[in-house]
Amino acid sequence: MSPDAPFEAIRPYSDGELPGVLARLRSDPRLLNAMLRFRAPWAPAWLLPVLRPFLSRALTQRTRHFKTIDDFQASLEGIVAHMLRSSTDGFSWSGLEALDPARAYLFVANHRDIALDSILLNYALHQAGFPTARVAIGDNLLATEAAADLMRLNKSFIVRRSVTGLREQLAAFTLTSAYIHHSLEEGASVWIAQREGRAKDGQDRTDPAIIKMFFVSQRKGARSFAEVMRDLSIVPVAVSYELDPCDVAKARSLAAAPGALKAPGQDLQDIIAGITGRKGRVHLHFGAPLDQPGDTPEAVASAIDAAIHEGFHLWPTHGEAYERLTGQDAPPLHDAQGALKPAVRTAFEARLGESEVIDRWVLRQYAAPVALALGEAPPV
Repeated sequence: MSPDAPFEAIRPYSDGELPGVLARLRSDPRLLNAMLRFRAPWAPAWLLPVLRPFLSRALTQRTRHFKTIDDFQASLEGIVAHMLRSSTDGFSWSGLEALDPARAYLFVANHRDIALDSILLNYALHQAGFPTARVAIGDNLLATEAAADLMRLNKSFIVRRSVTGLREQLAAFTLTSAYIHHSLEEGASVWIAQREGRAKDGQDRTDPAIIKMFFVSQRKGARSFAEVMRDLSIVPVAVSYELDPCDVAKARSLAAAPGALKAPGQDLQDIIAGITGRKGRVHLHFGAPLDQPGDTPEAVASAIDAAIHEGFHLWPTHGEAYERLTGQDAPPLHDAQGALKPAVRTAFEARLGESEVIDRWVLRQYAAPVALALGEAPPV
């Protein structure tokens, strides 16, 4: 039996599956239509069926030499680089110089953007000569077969969040835990968000339930909780956007009535907005591996939080929001006291003015990381 057999339903695709999956994607009309709308927004709807065969042949030509998943990921490098040039004022990273490219890590990251957080991490790893990481994604993002195929080709594995019933949830929890350990034992790093869902309020805090999940598949073994946590080689990762393209959408969600349902297609809209929207400057910080994370889920979560709050790069937008909400000067940390560039100020001010409630939620998103870096309660 293959070592991957227990994880068949959730694992990323293998090199041997690449040709079949690419053939399926090249013939998917919805995917081809989406690509045409992105590349040729001027094209009327009636023209799309005419253009699809030409795009399919072009994709066949472009991908005919792909033999491995790494080949597929390398082909995306130019797309990500173009996205960074067109939608940011610069992308930087720090901390990788202290990590070992030959070692597998569990990257536990704050979560601000549905797709871009992990894309940027893997781009930084690739640029620095590290193997890319396997990425944990919720099954709520796999609305179509093409979406699932693309994600699993890009080293994503599926976290089954939509299951109901305590027994089924525990089984899904245990399967995810086992696959993370399996990946690390194979020498493959893993990226996972510190919590389910984005930190819409700007408060990057690790959910202890995620830490419990890391342990659940190992609970019958000889190692203690603290030993399992130590052996995971947890690396806290902080991503910081000077401007969040989804900040107003997040504010509206926070201001909505409790229990309000997410609009159909909202995740896809946020993915597109996050990738294409203006982000100002973006920084990614890799913390040092946690050698002694702690002996309880809460202690490990606290250690991750401390590293993320310290490594989070504060931009002038964060300092400005903190000053507006608290009336206090921004601290001399990172770029929090810097002046907003004219284009950034214009974009920042354009986010405000919808309503007093929405404005405060927008400002809270930017101000919260400043307060957390200072050990204060986020302003309200």
